Amino acid sequence: MARQISSPIELKTYAEEVCKKKERWEMVIAVCGGTGCSAFGSYDVRSAFTKEVEKLSLSDRVLVKMTGCHGFCEKGPVTIIYPWQYTYVSIKPEDVPEVIEKTIIKKELVDRLLYRDPVTKQRIKHNNEIPFYAHQKRLVFQHNGHLDPTSIDDYISVGGYQALAKALFEMTPEQVLVEVEKSGLRGRGGAGFPTGRKWRFCRNSPGSEKYIICNGDEGDPGAFMDRSVMEGNPHSVIEGMIIGAYAIGATKGFVYVRAEYPIAVKYTRLAIEQAHQYGLLGENILGSGFSFDIEVREGAGAFVCGEETALIASIEGKRGMPRPRPPFPAVSGLWGKPTNINNVETWANVPLIINKGADWFASIGTAESKGTKTFSLVGKINNTGIVEVPLGITLREIIYDIGGGISGGRKFKAVQTGGPSGGCIPEWLLDTPVDYERLTELGSMMGSGGMIVMDEGTCMIDVARYFMKFLSEESCGKCVPCREGIDRALDILTDITEGKGRKEDISLLEELGEVLKDGSLCGLGRTAANPVLSTIKYFRNEYEAHINEKKCPAGVCKALITFSIDEEKCKSCGKCAKVCPTKAASGKKKEPYKIDKEKCIKCGLCRESCKFGAVIVS
Repeated sequence: MARQISSPIELKTYAEEVCKKKERWEMVIAVCGGTGCSAFGSYDVRSAFTKEVEKLSLSDRVLVKMTGCHGFCEKGPVTIIYPWQYTYVSIKPEDVPEVIEKTIIKKELVDRLLYRDPVTKQRIKHNNEIPFYAHQKRLVFQHNGHLDPTSIDDYISVGGYQALAKALFEMTPEQVLVEVEKSGLRGRGGAGFPTGRKWRFCRNSPGSEKYIICNGDEGDPGAFMDRSVMEGNPHSVIEGMIIGAYAIGATKGFVYVRAEYPIAVKYTRLAIEQAHQYGLLGENILGSGFSFDIEVREGAGAFVCGEETALIASIEGKRGMPRPRPPFPAVSGLWGKPTNINNVETWANVPLIINKGADWFASIGTAESKGTKTFSLVGKINNTGIVEVPLGITLREIIYDIGGGISGGRKFKAVQTGGPSGGCIPEWLLDTPVDYERLTELGSMMGSGGMIVMDEGTCMIDVARYFMKFLSEESCGKCVPCREGIDRALDILTDITEGKGRKEDISLLEELGEVLKDGSLCGLGRTAANPVLSTIKYFRNEYEAHINEKKCPAGVCKALITFSIDEEKCKSCGKCAKVCPTKAASGKKKEPYKIDKEKCIKCGLCRESCKFGAVIVS
């Protein structure tokens, strides 16, 4: 039942009531409901737990809840049992009766469902002892494995909206703004512009009608940090937005989120509705006299709408295309009014800063990059998922200590940070601290936090070609350097991967990259050349091999490779023949198999299926 809360004292009292109600539960079974675990069947797992608890009449002391993303997507569905923090991974509905019987009733562990360390081979029972979690510092994500994202009471029970009450009743708008400035919080959406300074620009702009926007248009391939925050703890974003609106003097806010995130859209809308019902959003918030409202707008999925002015155009009902700046949105933004835009993670940090203070936040990270940063760790790595780490941590620590190293026992080759416009960083630079300046110096960028790990089987020219193709399709085409430059670079890269490269192509790509940087209208075009320039800088030998020798060292580019079988290594198991879609692989028992090069389409399935390394790519 919704309860109107009209003062900070009432909020504090209600939080105490909610906490007391939660004390009735002896045990809580928290099943990850993030998109990743949902794809692995976590909703069926939750349903199985609920039925089993009811069947055994345990409902009066055992609570089954669906939470937001726990982060460890590689091992989903993940289930944590409180108060012990026992963590079961890759759990299935058929495992549930055993978990209830042994863990809930007998207080025993189901060893086979515990995480197994690949090095020590030991089973680890507690969440915070699993290396994937142990090396992180979770602030924005600290409640994701605890809270039901559809329950405002759950959020209030962990101190939710206390920062809002503090801001409205103990601080002036100027004091809030100064606190955010002192914290050193930088925008988590890409460029890393100081958040407090951005707020001040908007606050100082003349006009009584101002807007704030939450940019949830997370379009980077392989990135899902913002989605996980909105799916797991949407109230933290809403609270941050209200505090920001109070500091800036805004009257209306918008959460712009891509329609491909249906759970995030659903939960954010529900959170806004609940905040209204509790008197934490709308007119006269908490009896303070301050009024502010939020509306969700769904984007159609255009990557360019992550750029501020294109996003504004989309909210206004226009085609999402960037416009020249100045004027900047802080002066003339949504419907010509002063507008402040921050991304999901930035807003979610604001309540933490108000609650714990700027000095606390500034003590985390580096001199120039404060706080923590979330990353989506994907690619050729053992532990894929969402990680949150203090800025200043090295790439090596993220990839090896948290990510568990390269999958399949292969060698690390590169990591791309910053999404499709980021750069590819080689192995010898893995000890670089992760912060805004260091990554830019390497020819990459922080971006919103995508991190794609590549192994020795990756062709860097093919990687650059892939991202240029993505950017070519996503460019709005408004400015000539971006529209023509990206397409021309894509043509050159395609020629190189098809064995048609020329010696002058490398210098031409470098020249095109500088034109894109200097002449493009928005960030999409200005950073589009990063994948190309960084791969030329660090993997020039691969470009030269493709162009001069007509060879792909990684064995990826189909026009430059052939498949054959090493007769000495072949065990005549026939697996290559079973998976070959064109019957190019064939042979007889006790005789080495062969590949018909005329029939071979170079799909690579034979190489993947061979356990003896008999399939050779040359």
